[in-house]
Order: sequence, then C-alpha cells, then structure tokens
Amino acid sequence: VQLQASGGGLVQPGGSLRLSCAASGNMDEITNMAWYRQAPGRELTFVAHILSSGTISYASSVKGRFTVSRDTAENTLYLQMDSLKPEDTAVYRCNAYINGRPFWGQGTQVTVSS
Repeated sequence: VQLQASGGGLVQPGGSLRLSCAASGNMDEITNMAWYRQAPGRELTFVAHILSSGTISYASSVKGRFTVSRDTAENTLYLQMDSLKPEDTAVYRCNAYINGRPFWGQGTQVTVSS
C-alpha cells in the first residue's frame, strides 16, 4: 500500500493550492483519511480529516480557509487551500487507515511567500 501526495509548490500570500493524496496497492478498506503538516523546526500537527462516518474536522488555524474532500471511488484525498498565509508553509503529509493499519504519504512541500 502506498500514499502518494502531490500538488505542493510556491504560492504568494492570499493564493490557493490543491493537494492530492492517492492511495494504491492491496486495499480492502480505507477508513479515516487525514492531512498533517510539519513546519520547519516544528512538530507534526493535525490539519484536517474525514472519518469513515463522514465527519469532517479542521484545525482552528485553517478552518474557513481549507476544505478537505475525498473521492472514494478513486481512493484519493484532497485539500483545497485558499487564502494561504506564510504560516501555512510546511511539508504536508497525508495519513490513512487502510486494512486497519495507519499509513503515511511522503509529503509535499507548500511554501507561501512573496
């Protein structure tokens, strides 16, 4: 099983990016899927998740600016990031529970700078 994150890049403050995380491999069931981020010199922190129940939650720092979604048929998780701020600069990693085990993607760099 692999999680492949993509969509990161350099964007100016106020801009937008859309991240994708595609799951592939031998998967019987994907339950919860989530995005985390790690800023330089900081620990990994929660950004957003979609639970198997359909419940969606966001970190307070991104609520109202980021939108998480999931394409179940394509086994892909998305993160639409709008009104980006310099403090959103980080490596964004996806996480998913697949066949009852947690898996992590390799991360995609998001840099918000003028």
